Amino acid sequence: MSVRLGVVSTYPATQCGVATFSAALVTHLLAAGADVGVVRLVDTPQDAAPPVVSQWVAGDPWGARSAARALDAYDVAVVQHEYGIYGGPDGQDVLDLVAQVRVPLVTVLHTVLTTPTPNQRRVLAGLVDRSAALITMTGTARDRLIAGWGVHPSRVTVISHGAVDNRSPAPAAARWPQDRPRTVLTWGLLSEGKGIEWALLALAELRAHAPLPIYRIVGQTHPRVREREGEAYRDRLVALTRDLDLGGAVRFDRRYLSGPDLRAVVRAADVVLLPYDSREQVTSGVLTEAVAAGKPVVSTRFPHAVELLSGGAGLLVPQRDPTAIAAALVQVLTVDGVARTMGAEARRLADSLLWPAVAEQYLDLAATVQHVALPAAV
Repeated sequence: MSVRLGVVSTYPATQCGVATFSAALVTHLLAAGADVGVVRLVDTPQDAAPPVVSQWVAGDPWGARSAARALDAYDVAVVQHEYGIYGGPDGQDVLDLVAQVRVPLVTVLHTVLTTPTPNQRRVLAGLVDRSAALITMTGTARDRLIAGWGVHPSRVTVISHGAVDNRSPAPAAARWPQDRPRTVLTWGLLSEGKGIEWALLALAELRAHAPLPIYRIVGQTHPRVREREGEAYRDRLVALTRDLDLGGAVRFDRRYLSGPDLRAVVRAADVVLLPYDSREQVTSGVLTEAVAAGKPVVSTRFPHAVELLSGGAGLLVPQRDPTAIAAALVQVLTVDGVARTMGAEARRLADSLLWPAVAEQYLDLAATVQHVALPAAV
């Protein structure tokens, strides 16, 4: 009999990367025959249907207890952790949850910081102490846990982010027609730190060296950012596009896309550009999906990109360096064979990133910990 998993996370209809990740993971766990229930983190009560079995409403004083009781109905609890999805400073309410769960805990760490604040360190240390096993999605994050938190290597398993197979029947670079501009794509929820301003400045430099591609920027403003700041970041990007006289080359698409619609947009791109400011990011679903689509990637040197692209699936550039971005785009878009070689390596990597293989690794790990006794709550 397959191990039964209770998952606590944000979950659709919430629009965030962790929700999208959890929905895909749960879908493929269910497809593998597992019994899975979701405790969904929400700001306000929402309609719920299976696999959602309970909801933890932000600010509910009994929310952690109710969530823990729901998770205890399963063999193993899987805690998706990102600081911003739980209540309290730095999401510290997650500690109330894990102190009350009685089944073994597997914690999936979407962020592992090199220089956390004291409270961020306290939160992660509390999760580490209560977890039977920890999952990171990159070796970099695993190394940080071992070096920075003293976690024994045997307790940390690296399991890739996961993606749907989105490869075209033949490498896209081999089919590039000569009668249309190339398409460069950046997608995801918009917020400060995405680095799109550097990509726009790079396009302005690029036009002196190569025909301008069409640059598609796809995604709505992150809902929490929109609550605080409205569309201020997008408005600055639109103004910069106008000031740089790039209106004919840049396309803003405000839609939140997922599933088949998003995969179609990614397949139609010639190059994926990730100009992120972060030097800390150890997990990127966008990067994983780009590689799973067999696309050449140009990315700043954040840890997940360094790890996944260094074998040749992409070109790495410094953060906030439009000249370097422009030079990388020149190589991919104009130098014969570069895009084809990068795309071939991405297609080779894709097999190890597909969701069915990822889900099986989760089930294997859960089976090894389901009888492990939990550490005593502090």
